[in-house]
Amino acid sequence: MVNKLVEIIDTQAARYGEREAYRFCWRKDGEWLPTSWTELAAQVHVAARALASLGLREKDTVAICSPNTPQILITEFGAFENRVAVIPIYSASSQAQFDFIVGNGEARVLFVGDSHQYPLAYNYWKTNPRAVSRIVVFKNDGFELPADDTVTIFWDDFVRLGMEAGDDVRRLVEQRRRNGLPEDMATLIYTSGTTGEPKGVVITHSNYDAAISAHLVALESVSDKDLSMAFLPMSHILEKAWCFFCIFRGIRIAINYDPRVIADTIHTVHPNVMCCVPRFWEKVYAGVKEKIAGMPKIQRRMVSRALKTGRRRNLDYVRLGAKPPYFLEKEYRFWDRRVFSKIKHTIGIPDPNIFPTAGAPLSDRICEFMRSIGIEVTIGYGLSETTATVSFFRPVDYVIGTVGKPLKGVEVRIDDESNEILVKGPTVTPGYFKNPEANAAAFTEDGFFRTGDAGYLTNQGDLVLTERVKDLFKTANGKYIAPQMLESRLAENKYIDEAAVIGDQRKFVTALIVPNLSQLRRWAGKHGIDDADTGTLCADPRTVAFIMRQVDSVQSDVAEYEKIKRITLLPHHFSIMNGEVTNTMKVRRPVVARRYADVIEKMYSY
Repeated sequence: MVNKLVEIIDTQAARYGEREAYRFCWRKDGEWLPTSWTELAAQVHVAARALASLGLREKDTVAICSPNTPQILITEFGAFENRVAVIPIYSASSQAQFDFIVGNGEARVLFVGDSHQYPLAYNYWKTNPRAVSRIVVFKNDGFELPADDTVTIFWDDFVRLGMEAGDDVRRLVEQRRRNGLPEDMATLIYTSGTTGEPKGVVITHSNYDAAISAHLVALESVSDKDLSMAFLPMSHILEKAWCFFCIFRGIRIAINYDPRVIADTIHTVHPNVMCCVPRFWEKVYAGVKEKIAGMPKIQRRMVSRALKTGRRRNLDYVRLGAKPPYFLEKEYRFWDRRVFSKIKHTIGIPDPNIFPTAGAPLSDRICEFMRSIGIEVTIGYGLSETTATVSFFRPVDYVIGTVGKPLKGVEVRIDDESNEILVKGPTVTPGYFKNPEANAAAFTEDGFFRTGDAGYLTNQGDLVLTERVKDLFKTANGKYIAPQMLESRLAENKYIDEAAVIGDQRKFVTALIVPNLSQLRRWAGKHGIDDADTGTLCADPRTVAFIMRQVDSVQSDVAEYEKIKRITLLPHHFSIMNGEVTNTMKVRRPVVARRYADVIEKMYSY
């Protein structure tokens, strides 16, 4: 039995031929060049032969550490033809993270994006010369290899290997294609983990097959006429699984190389489907709200009327599968032309379809706003261990405040004692790579995976997340606090970029806050506060008092024991490199507590 991920590229090449499969641009101001399905199939076959020529055996692993590029997909599908699994690694990983993942995953060939990731692979090879047979660099951005580097080649050399491969290599790859089994490991993705060392999540071909098949049925509104933007890192399970889904659906993929220029890229490409994390929508919402606040009073009233109309039409009728009244529909069309279409153009998505969003909580207010103006932010919930999706909003009968209904074939159960969400189904990992202790702790006796998230199912079958079990903490007064709820509220405020809520075994709740410096400097200038030095600005009592008022504005309706009572402003963001946040920007609370221990103690010392 040939796995579907092995067959799909050839299947789509036969179906679509010279039609565009993906487009890519190396530079912010460069030209986006399309590649056809026929050419993509040829690229994958060449990569497959090149991998076989490097001496890789069936069930070996290779690692890819790179910003988003087409070579990632080409290498992955070439590996699948060889029954080789791929380990994706975030391009911003530290040397320690890289070394652990490559070593634990036993990768024999290392692929890196450019001169920024190359030192990670080179340093690992220097320490482990027998473990690595080859380093392949996707982009030669002008750097020279050290004189003692005898293992590295560039992508063009790798392609040449595949082009020049003989008939024996071609027959070998073909035999491996036929040998493929559903239980073969396709991806070994390491959890970023808010606590402890990362664990290698085994995702099999059958996991992907089940996930993609279920989504092909559930996502009826997407088609091969859509254009997706690969914006999140392809090392993120949401983006990876979504890209595979797009390939199965025949959706064109625009591959965004540098996430820092997404604001420009999105205006060039105009995708109508795109995976997002809540932080993207939080920034969009803050920008739109600021623009509205700067409008003349009469325009603000018009926008307010438009939003009320959009909310009534999209949430009170369309959401429930009901036809809107004639005059409501006419008014909505009017406001869509006059207001909503301009907002969509400003964002860069003039013709939106759906935007799957997961990874952290998104506030109900932002979700309602986007849905009201006609942007279908599709909230979902999942983990690497569940091949991304556990649940998500359906087109009809979704409920804001939930994370939707479970994917067909996925069984969700709530633990009676801890309220932990337990999941079972064909999309759930068979376990962690060579880690029996972690596997024993991760699964119940009857085979349900312990997600580590707490929640409940409504009477209608929608899943509600309440807190991360390991994030939940108890104050010294015995009151439980869910910090993510407070942090997601704070993220709505245009003056706040990041926040870490503190309070475990403390008398009251505090927070470390990273302000939005551009917005803060604008405020400081209006109030005659010197903003030349970021540290001085963040330490100024007037600044702290101002941000504290912003904090109070979003916690007026929470219980008194949950309220943040004191804050400290940090003049820099939490660091991925230092382990303060995960690659998906989740706070690693034990690390933050250690690194900022002195700062935290000061908040409780007076």
